[in-house]
Amino acid sequence: MIENPTSHREETSEACAAPDIAAHLQLVRQQLLNARGDQKHWTGRLAASSLSTATAISALSVFSRVGDDEHAVSAREAVKKGLVWLDAAQNEDGGFGDTDRSPSNIASSFLAMAAWHLGDDPANRTEAIARLQKYIDGEGGWAGLKRRYGRDKTFVVPILSNCAIAGLVPWSRVPALPFELAAFPQSMYRFVQMPVVSYAIPALVAIGQARYQHAGTWNPITWLARAATRGKTLDVLQKMQPESGGYLEATPLTSFVLMSLSSIGHAQHPVCRDAVKFLLGSQLPDGSWPIDENLATWITSLSLGALGKSQPSELAQFVDDGTLDWLLSCQYHERHPFTGADPGGWGWTDLSGAVPDADDTPAAILALSKIRASVDLEPSRRQQLAEASLAGARWLLGLQNRNGGWPTFCRGWGKLPFDRSGSDLTAHAMRALNAWRTSLETEAEAGVEPTVDAEELQKMKRDIAAAIERGFAYLQKTQRDDGSWLPLWFGNHDLPDDENPYYGTARVLLAYQELGRSETSACRRGWDFLVKAQNPDGGWGGGASVGDWLRRHGLPDRNAETGQLISSSVEETAVVVEALSGSGYPPHRATIIEGVRFLCDAVDAGRCEHPWPIGFYFAKLWYHEQLYPLVFTTAALGQAQHALEPRQA
Repeated sequence: MIENPTSHREETSEACAAPDIAAHLQLVRQQLLNARGDQKHWTGRLAASSLSTATAISALSVFSRVGDDEHAVSAREAVKKGLVWLDAAQNEDGGFGDTDRSPSNIASSFLAMAAWHLGDDPANRTEAIARLQKYIDGEGGWAGLKRRYGRDKTFVVPILSNCAIAGLVPWSRVPALPFELAAFPQSMYRFVQMPVVSYAIPALVAIGQARYQHAGTWNPITWLARAATRGKTLDVLQKMQPESGGYLEATPLTSFVLMSLSSIGHAQHPVCRDAVKFLLGSQLPDGSWPIDENLATWITSLSLGALGKSQPSELAQFVDDGTLDWLLSCQYHERHPFTGADPGGWGWTDLSGAVPDADDTPAAILALSKIRASVDLEPSRRQQLAEASLAGARWLLGLQNRNGGWPTFCRGWGKLPFDRSGSDLTAHAMRALNAWRTSLETEAEAGVEPTVDAEELQKMKRDIAAAIERGFAYLQKTQRDDGSWLPLWFGNHDLPDDENPYYGTARVLLAYQELGRSETSACRRGWDFLVKAQNPDGGWGGGASVGDWLRRHGLPDRNAETGQLISSSVEETAVVVEALSGSGYPPHRATIIEGVRFLCDAVDAGRCEHPWPIGFYFAKLWYHEQLYPLVFTTAALGQAQHALEPRQA
């Protein structure tokens, strides 16, 4: 057994008395199942967002000025409801955060200012606007906005254009976007130095055209190129728009497209009409908008994996043909019109605006692998799952970047933050490829015929082995000096630069464990980091804002058993407990038990019903998901049961 000399927990008999994991696991697992309801899958619920609500108010306000038809009337009504919600969402410091549990930030605050000016007479909110302006000035104004996003124009330019449409800044201050580049074939986008990330092409086109019409350009060659491609790039925009009308099912992106095109006389264009339908249909009953419609595919894949953690044989209780049919229906079988992605991947939702990516695809493959290993399937159904997993594995192999890591959507767009390779994505993809390989070997031993011929099978195995080695080389390069890894799509707003080393490290360590690399120095350094990072309340992550929020809402802010003030989040604690419990030789048993105690207290106190904003959406937009605490805690307690029950016995 490898001992970890840096643990700050001592192996006392009191510390090693594990709580009743089985009872709490049963309780949280039932809550997760109840959240599915009568459906065959989970949908979840994303946080209402001040940022999304502000952009929707602006977009519908601009659109509604074109006339009194049915859509314009509905848009004005939606704006009124949205303004009531937005007024109530202003923080004490005068600014706005992305969610109801987020601190104020300059991006959301600028967008709220624009919404107040476009949606109503600013004179009706003189005091609130003054407080908001004071917050913005204190954060450095426009310089502070640019400082937040650096050289990535993906979100800075849309915010500036929104404010220009609202009359808060001149159009000359909005950087011109080369929308004419969208006229190139999609396969060439990564070679023409796009100034925005891969998923922001609709914003590039719409905002680029708006800025061109409002402010023009001094360069005659550029003027001619843009004049010649306006129609063609609008066609590109329409081709990329999904059936739902919502680009990526995302309120902000869809809103930026709608307000930009409406501001230059295109409000009646089919793109705008469909965007309006999406925004009207996605407004929540309280008047707000979430950052996206839902993460149903992601949540369902993670839930199936979590339910199979403690006793894999029990997974059959929760999976039927309806569940399998639904998950398989979410896989893409044609080239995707938005990113040009090849068939085989999964996106985050079953809705038409999703795009296949390197986090949801591994999650689906891992869920299918667990089902193939644990559920008694008919031969035809087993073949169907095997073929879907094979297509997903091929898709992942084709996405790996030259540096050995995996990006989110598109290979080779590595210069901007949310297009680069990510440690959490890379580890997830490696785990999925390994799970596909393991499923194949297990089924072969049981006499199940593979879905590919022998020659292709051997090539796939070689390609996967090589891809995994390149992935480990990438992870070794990206491990930080303290032993941690940073994720791409998760953060912690109590830490500098919004980083979340707890989530990132925990997710990467799962790959080291499952692929037999637990003995490596990198893995042990990762464990060492997590053990030392444990908070006094027994959990991980979070920060002072967690306890502050609990107190403001009249919720218990101390651990019922230990009396410790709560500062950790349920989500971050759960992913760390899952990782440490799966090591095979926990760094220190007491460390895991303290984490389990924290989670059991969270279940008893109802804190699993209050998600914390650890999720990043595009361009560092915060969200929380209602089911993350239940999903992550179910997985953590299931894994901890394996680690601790032998010692308890």
